[in-house]
Amino acid sequence: MAHPAGIGGSAGEARAVSAATRPISASKSSAVENRRAKLRVSNLSFHYGGFRALNDINLSVAEKKITALIGPSGCGKSTLITTFNRMYELTPGARVKGSIRLDHEEITTMGNLQQLRRRIGMVFQRANPFHMSIYDNVAYGPRLMGWSKDAIDATVEESLAFAGLWDEARERLNRSAISLSGGQQQRLCIARAIAVKPEVILMDEPCSALDPISTLRVEELIRELVKEYTVVIVTHNMQQARRLADYTAFMLIEPFQRYGELIEFGPTSKIFEGADDERTRDYVSGKFG
Repeated sequence: MAHPAGIGGSAGEARAVSAATRPISASKSSAVENRRAKLRVSNLSFHYGGFRALNDINLSVAEKKITALIGPSGCGKSTLITTFNRMYELTPGARVKGSIRLDHEEITTMGNLQQLRRRIGMVFQRANPFHMSIYDNVAYGPRLMGWSKDAIDATVEESLAFAGLWDEARERLNRSAISLSGGQQQRLCIARAIAVKPEVILMDEPCSALDPISTLRVEELIRELVKEYTVVIVTHNMQQARRLADYTAFMLIEPFQRYGELIEFGPTSKIFEGADDERTRDYVSGKFG
């Protein structure tokens, strides 16, 4: 679970934004106007008990595109994506204020959480395969949904093939998923996420615990995923965001109130090559963070 935004922020980060009296870039409201928005976040604030972790976030996530969330540790990136499928509800005292719409449905008041999390899947920072067989990991969601054995068999093969694991795992589907390497486990978790045919896939630093070769394979998979799914990825790796993302959102910690805020959002090329806000330009150039 993500930690409250702002806790543990460095003095350097505070200095970097201490003069942050300039208005937040207007580009964030119009960045995806030429693409259909799959998710629309409006005036979203988030609290852990009495602590405000996010303040007044406005963001549109384009359908079947990759949107990256970047920014220094503690600025609320991971917290933000947990609001998209209400994973924050696992933490007592966590609550949201504002609106998040999936197509035309309001997520914050949606009654069927199982259906919401089927439509919006999540892949975590560290691979978390269930302590069961490779086959059962991928079949877990379809079984909960009551699919037939034939449908589940077909989905397991299709999902593992999509994740580039079928050829590696087809002869050992009944072996424990824990027997796979770290990179294979992460691809298995992606296969498990897509088995139930979600519409959006959230990825919280999916490559941070992987070696360079495994990272490359997961990045290649993400590029394939976006042909069929909308992807939102949290990353600390600026090169990864620049390689993968169609759109990038830059977040910071407000230096006095210590909540996370969205500074600038737009096409990735603009964020990295011609950002409107000086703080964005400083961050992507490595001056702080």
